[in-house]
Amino acid sequence: MRDILPDLRARCADGVPLALATVVAVHGSAPRDPGAVMAVDAAGTVVGSVSGGCVEGDLYEVAREVLAGAGPRVVAYGISDDEAFGVGLTCGGTIEVLVRAYVSPAELADLGALLDLIADDRPVAEATVLSGAAETGARLVVRPSDAGTATGTLGSEGLDAAVTDDARGLLAQGHTAIQWYGAHGQRRMQEVAVFIRTYAPPPRMLVFGAIDHAAATARIGSFLGYRVTVCDARPAFATRERFPTADEVVRAWPHTYLESTEVDARTVICVLTHDPKFDVPLLLAALRTPAAYIGVMGSRRTHHDRLARLREAGADEAALARLASPVGLDLGARTPEETAVSIAAEVIQHRWGGTGRPLGELTGAIHHGETS
Repeated sequence: MRDILPDLRARCADGVPLALATVVAVHGSAPRDPGAVMAVDAAGTVVGSVSGGCVEGDLYEVAREVLAGAGPRVVAYGISDDEAFGVGLTCGGTIEVLVRAYVSPAELADLGALLDLIADDRPVAEATVLSGAAETGARLVVRPSDAGTATGTLGSEGLDAAVTDDARGLLAQGHTAIQWYGAHGQRRMQEVAVFIRTYAPPPRMLVFGAIDHAAATARIGSFLGYRVTVCDARPAFATRERFPTADEVVRAWPHTYLESTEVDARTVICVLTHDPKFDVPLLLAALRTPAAYIGVMGSRRTHHDRLARLREAGADEAALARLASPVGLDLGARTPEETAVSIAAEVIQHRWGGTGRPLGELTGAIHHGETS
């Protein structure tokens, strides 16, 4: 959704009716994850993509029908290996897509309000009925518990309450999922399928040490969708000119900044200073956070010396085991840019539980979390 936000917001602001085709489930291999969106407006203009292939051609026709009043629907594209190439799913598999129209001023205003929250990086979840004993396409927009009540309805007070609770839990984790309920929100029932799409602010990448490797790491972090901060205590190095792709450049002692900024379970910390006077207090502070990844640059000798200093400062073995050091996967990297790719590869591995081995040496599903 974020990649086409400006287009969607402009159409909502201008009152242009549109249909959104949203991937709600993927089985097997597919180019886009649940939440990918393609939009078709009243003039027939298309923005976004759900597969990168010929699925879009059929979805265009479905979207036009829905815009014409056919009503929201879920369409599935089950692709055998023999058929895969012809519809753009090169490895086979199945995708399910919800197609829903926004036509009236009220519907466009509701969608525009959601898009404004997403654009402002304010956490929000959208729950939509897919099938069962509730109206397909019914929507509920959920904010965190400290940001107000949910808006819209899925059809019953009990269902709204249950979905609101689950949506807030998924939002806190940054997860998107299909959940099942009874018609009135009962748990462990299969009467109503609800797609809960969460929009959390981009995860943070904190890069410490304003060196060439940091510039390359900041660039690839931005490319991967992180909100990147580069921090260094040296004014001559921590400049906007040296880090044009970073969201912010901070001049401060690294550990002081880390102790004063927000770090959550999605945050990536890259310590590229390899200087004990910076590293030790910074890493002690980092190990007290719930950060998803703490990578530390340096040779093996530097790493062993660093561990000794951290133990002397009180760090225990369980905490030290969280450090990815020396940072990165073994790609044979030499340049700062290659090293940044190595770091990014390890960050992705930590996020999704990959092995780091060549896919050609493995069998089974390529994407982690698949069943086949």
